[in-house]
Amino acid sequence: MQPIDERQWLVERFEEQRPRLRGVAYRMLGSVAEAEDAVQEAWLRLNGTADGEVDNLGAWLTTVVARIALNMLRSRKTRSETYVPEPIIDPVDGASPEHAALLANSVSLALLMVLETLAPAERVAFVLHDVFDMPFDEIAPIVQRTPDAARQLASRGRRRVQERKIVPDADQETQRTVVAAFLAAAQAGDFDRLVAVLDPQVVLRSDVGAQAGPVEVHGAENVARGARSFSQADMLRHLVLVNGIAGAVCILEGKPFAVMAFTVKGDKIVEIDIVRDPQRLAQLDLAAIGG
Repeated sequence: MQPIDERQWLVERFEEQRPRLRGVAYRMLGSVAEAEDAVQEAWLRLNGTADGEVDNLGAWLTTVVARIALNMLRSRKTRSETYVPEPIIDPVDGASPEHAALLANSVSLALLMVLETLAPAERVAFVLHDVFDMPFDEIAPIVQRTPDAARQLASRGRRRVQERKIVPDADQETQRTVVAAFLAAAQAGDFDRLVAVLDPQVVLRSDVGAQAGPVEVHGAENVARGARSFSQADMLRHLVLVNGIAGAVCILEGKPFAVMAFTVKGDKIVEIDIVRDPQRLAQLDLAAIGG
C-alpha cells in the first residue's frame, strides 16, 4: 500500500494530466462519457503500478488511454454498431473552461463524424500523431504495427480528414448572424431565404439514427428543401455553440429533436452536421439552453 503522501503526490500528478487525457480519449471515442471511463481506467491501472515503474507519467498515461480507447473502438466494430458522436454544447457566448480544454485544437462535430469512418487503428494513429505529436516509434506498439505501418495508418486517416476539412470563419459573431438567418428562414419555410445563406456546394450530413446510418445531402436547393422540415410552429430553436462553432439545438414537444453544427465560411453555410439519434440526444447535457 502506498504511503499517504506518495499517494497524494500521484493523485496530483494525475489530475494535472487529466485534461489532456480526456482530450485524447474524446477524439478517439467521440463520447465524453466514454472518454471519462477510459481516463478513469487509466487511473486504476496507474494506482496499481509498483513504485518506480513509471518513468514518464504523461507518456505512460497517454499510451494506456490510447490502448483502452483502441479496445473500445474495436469492440464497437465487432458489434457492427453505427456510432453517433456526442456533440459538446455550450452557451452561444462562449465555451466553459472545461469544454474549451477538451476542444483545444478544434474538435468539430464534422471532424468527429469523419473520424467515425476510420478503422480503429487508423483513428488512434492519426489522433496520437497529428493531434498530440506522438512519434511513430511510440505509436507502433499501441496499434501493434511496425513504425512504418503506423505511419501509413496515420497517413490514411489524414487523407480522409483533409478531404473534408474546412476552416470556418473565425468571427463567431458572423457565424451566429448567418446561422440565425438560416434558422429564421427554416422556421418560416422560406425556400429562397434558405438558399441565400447556403453555399451552392453546401453539404449536409445527418446521422438520422444509429440504426439507419448516416446520410448526406449536397447542394443549396436540396438542403433548403430538407431544412423546411424544421419549420414546425411549436419547435423551439436555441442558438448555441456545438463543439466550439455556431450551432443550434431544436426542441420539439419538450424533447431534443436535433443538434445542428454549422460551418460558416465567407458569410455562407458550407457544411451542416446534424445529430438526430434519439439515444444520443437523450444523453445530452442541455444546461447551455437551460434544458
